[in-house]
Amino acid sequence: MMFRDRGIEIKTREQILSMRAAGLVVGRTLELLRGEVRAGITTGELDAIAEDNIRSSGATPSFKGYHGFTGSICASVNDEIVHGIPGGRVLADGDLISIDCGAIVDGWHGDAAITVAVGEVEPELLELARICEESMWRGFAAAKLGGRLTDISAAVESHVRANSSYGIVEDFVGHGIGSAMHQPPNVPNFGKPGRGPKLVEGLALAVEPMLTLGKQDNHTLEDDWTVVTNDGKAAAHTEHTFTVTPQGPWVLTALDGGEAKLGELGIQYGALAD
Repeated sequence: MMFRDRGIEIKTREQILSMRAAGLVVGRTLELLRGEVRAGITTGELDAIAEDNIRSSGATPSFKGYHGFTGSICASVNDEIVHGIPGGRVLADGDLISIDCGAIVDGWHGDAAITVAVGEVEPELLELARICEESMWRGFAAAKLGGRLTDISAAVESHVRANSSYGIVEDFVGHGIGSAMHQPPNVPNFGKPGRGPKLVEGLALAVEPMLTLGKQDNHTLEDDWTVVTNDGKAAAHTEHTFTVTPQGPWVLTALDGGEAKLGELGIQYGALAD
């Protein structure tokens, strides 16, 4: 392992493969939770399912105990943007829940998030979640070796602006990831292209747009974790961990490595052979 350019961690091929193992645990856990989301289940029950699946996979939850956080997932419902603490909240038909999950395998992290509709949801909420996810994939598609970090940021913002008037949350951004869950560099979801660190082999990033149906202004509740919109309007959050290889982007927390979604955008994905 070597470090260069503002303390950014550059991983070896073997370390990236360990991150892929962690990413698969996260991806499978989120797909399990997607299937469990329904009216009547509590966010605490979802958290217990997640922790059991992570640990039974031979991994450790990244979030549990992180700066005192009590859950293995973040469960953010409706106007909660991010960092919702799982507990006794009962999901209801029409809710929108963002689930963020992290796992550690052999000291290496994976981090991803999905937004899921609970039962019959208003079309405007489904559209919010759709644009949020699409913008993330546009960010990956813009990532090329030798490019710059804000090429990702600009692609995310451009897709959101071209398709909606949603707020793009600026207070919370993506991040480097590897031997720790949060590392330099920050990965904003807005900005001009061609700036920031170069995208090089061995760099791993978590890209995570957070969009709001209204304004992006927000505040943190008294629990010191849960971030909500000031106007009470809904939010969506999508995230994947990825790296760039000579063949293209490789989405470490996507079960297929991002092959299908990147293919739809005409981008070859860059999985490394085990």
